[in-house]
Amino acid sequence: MKPHENLDPLVIAGKSYSSRLLVGTGKYKDFAETRAAVEASGAQIVTVAIRRTNIGQDPNQPSLLEVLPPAQFTILPNTAGCYNADDAVRTLRLARELLDGHDLVKLEVLGDQKTLFPNMAETLKAAETLVKDNFKVMVYCSDDPIAARQLEEIGCAAVMPLASLIGSGMGILNPWNLRIIIDNAKVPVVVDAGVGTASDAAIRALLRDFPAASDIEIAGAGLEEAFLLLTGNQTSEELS
Repeated sequence: MKPHENLDPLVIAGKSYSSRLLVGTGKYKDFAETRAAVEASGAQIVTVAIRRTNIGQDPNQPSLLEVLPPAQFTILPNTAGCYNADDAVRTLRLARELLDGHDLVKLEVLGDQKTLFPNMAETLKAAETLVKDNFKVMVYCSDDPIAARQLEEIGCAAVMPLASLIGSGMGILNPWNLRIIIDNAKVPVVVDAGVGTASDAAIRALLRDFPAASDIEIAGAGLEEAFLLLTGNQTSEELS
């Protein structure tokens, strides 16, 4: 079975994707390894931390766009490293300029450097500004159903509640809140953060049973095993 062929398409901001897996582009040893990992995952949307990754900010350095061209992948610039709304908005306006008007972005406004938990007050503020500025905003948020609803009401293109803390690999800690968000959302729900270990079979169950997608960081994990798990290439027996 090919990856994702048993899943309905994921539609975000009017564009359809056969893969429900979004992957990050950080933590690899070089751009060649990044390209190989993204290709192996089958992901069509790749997140890029604008403050950490060169996509043209420095013309004298290699650009990620040379190995992940926008004609082949949907580049999702994000605001990793931003701790207030103003910095996040400024970063995404720079990304739009570098990507020739590309308007699909991932907003994340962090609360502190230790937990990387979202600052929801600043997130809501930034989301409102970006939507008014004609961005299509996918937004990292807490697993609070009320906050997710507020972001949808602002006009965000997708909500991205955390499964657990960024980089923790702890998996889905509160499936009940996620289920409430998914059941009530009228926009796509992308389960974000804390998912990234091959043993986290719960995310496969989520992908199978709920109309949701997953955004994960696979660098440094057991890649072959993780790709099989998260692209749907395992049978139910293998998951049991």
